[in-house]
Amino acid sequence: MRKKFITFEGIEGSGKSTQIKLVAEYLIPKSVSLIVTQEPSGTDIGRKIGNILFNREHHHLCAETEMFLFCAARAQHVREVIIPALEQNKIVLCDRFSDATYAYQGFGRGIDHDMIKLINDYSAMLLKPDLTLLFDLPVEIGLKRATERNNQLKDPAAADRFEREKFDFHTRIREGYLDISRKEPERFQVIDANRDVDVIQEEVRRCISDFINL
Repeated sequence: MRKKFITFEGIEGSGKSTQIKLVAEYLIPKSVSLIVTQEPSGTDIGRKIGNILFNREHHHLCAETEMFLFCAARAQHVREVIIPALEQNKIVLCDRFSDATYAYQGFGRGIDHDMIKLINDYSAMLLKPDLTLLFDLPVEIGLKRATERNNQLKDPAAADRFEREKFDFHTRIREGYLDISRKEPERFQVIDANRDVDVIQEEVRRCISDFINL
C-alpha cells in the first residue's frame, strides 16, 4: 500500500479545516483520487459520538470517557472509511486523527500516554499517518478566531465544548502537538498558521504535491 494517508492537526482556530477543503479543491481537478474525512464525525456512528463529545452541556464528561469515545469513533472510521479508501489507492485527507488524542487527552487532560497508545493502537489497527501537517499558531489567536466563528452561529449551544476550556488547557495542547512533531520530524510538517489563508494554502499545496509526486 503506497503512502497516502495525510492528516491535518492543530489547536482550535488553527484553520486546518479550511486548508483541507481548499487543497482538496485544488487536487481534484488534477485527477487526484482522494477522499476528505474527519474525526470523530467521519461516519454516521462517529457523528453520533461527536454529538456527545462536543455538547456543551456535557461538562461533567470525565477525561477517560472522552478518550474512549474518540477511540471508539476512530475504530469505526478506520474500518469503515480509511482502510477501504487506501485499499482503493485513494489519498485520504483527514481532519484530525490519533495525534489529537495524544495532544488533547494526553497533554491536555493528563491521561497516561502509554494507556492512550494501548487503546489507540487497537482502535486504529496500528494505522499511522504517512504525513501530518500541523497548523501552529499562538493560543490566544486561535481562541480569538474560534470565538469569532462561534459568534456567527445561529445556535450558540452548537459551539464546541472544547473551546470553553481554560487557556492553560489549550496551551498544553499546543505544546503537546509541538512535542509530538519534534519526536517524529520525518512525518510532520509544521506550518505557521498565523498568516493569510492564501499564503498558508500555497505551502500546503507544495507540501502535499511533493509528497504524492504530483
